[in-house]
Amino acid sequence: MRGCRAVAVGLVALLAAGCSPGSGETGVQQGPYPVVRTVDGDTIRVMRDGQEIVVRLIGINTPETVAPDRPVECFGPEASERTQQLVTGQKVWLEYDDVTGETDKYDRTLAYVWLTPDQMLNEELVREGYAEERTYQEGYRHQDRLRDAQEAAEGAGAGLWSACP
Repeated sequence: MRGCRAVAVGLVALLAAGCSPGSGETGVQQGPYPVVRTVDGDTIRVMRDGQEIVVRLIGINTPETVAPDRPVECFGPEASERTQQLVTGQKVWLEYDDVTGETDKYDRTLAYVWLTPDQMLNEELVREGYAEERTYQEGYRHQDRLRDAQEAAEGAGAGLWSACP
């Protein structure tokens, strides 16, 4: 009985400190979390711990489709559609990065989104030419991996690399 009480006290202490399972720990795939919907090519909404959150994919940028002050950009609709194809009806795992922090200035959760333990959505979109690697903070965890994916996509003329001027 004492062991159970100690575990319960420890869990209450973690929750009181603002630590909840499924958020904050970096470098670890957490989930799975059901995808609610695709916002655009580099942003999705997922249900995490009973709360719907907006997730912005770390290290990539897709052409705009929903920014209210900007026109739809070349290959933006295709990027949004590809993201939707990959995540609709799926559960995903989120991985956070100490370098980028957990949220951006728009209060979106920043994460690498994993479709399987070995398939990262961020990388898939870059490799297929739907996104480009974008460094917002130097030295983020999967920076080399995403840069390699972009080099391969550019070399092959994949997606936006051949479709857009």
